[in-house]
Amino acid sequence: MQAGELYSPHDSELIAARTRAARALLRDNTGDIAALQELLGAVGEDSEIRAPFYCDYGFNIFIGRGVFVNFNCVLLDVGAIHIGDGTQIGPAVQIYAADHPRDVESRLACLELGRPVRIGSGVWIGGGAIVLPGVTVGNGAIVGAGSVVTRDVPPGATVVGNPARRVESGPLKRSDR
Repeated sequence: MQAGELYSPHDSELIAARTRAARALLRDNTGDIAALQELLGAVGEDSEIRAPFYCDYGFNIFIGRGVFVNFNCVLLDVGAIHIGDGTQIGPAVQIYAADHPRDVESRLACLELGRPVRIGSGVWIGGGAIVLPGVTVGNGAIVGAGSVVTRDVPPGATVVGNPARRVESGPLKRSDR
């Protein structure tokens, strides 16, 4: 699974790992931050993850220093999810490292796969955005609220829409506030 190969989600080890994650999330979502630190692959100093927070396994999530994750975020961590230092993630953002095969036979056999997601440092992801499997969002990029990110975002770029497309951004004008 972690190597990005097909796997069965019905595997007893994976069921146990998801059950462990669900129990830790239940504790975390009642304010037990230590549960979240035990669950995730890494959580950097001065990072804040607001409950409720949802994930599949937790151990494939690596969060840098000073990261802020707002309420109601979903990180499907079948593959690794790396979030760089100082990144801000709005409410209800969804980051998917979980993917499905394109051939019907594999799907009918209940096989799945994962593709890692990388979010750089100093990124801002607006509320309700979705980042799809295998995507990299470069350092300093901005993902507009509600955007669906289907391909890599270059460092410093601003993307908006569905599918997310690059737009020119400049300093905010008074009328933009």
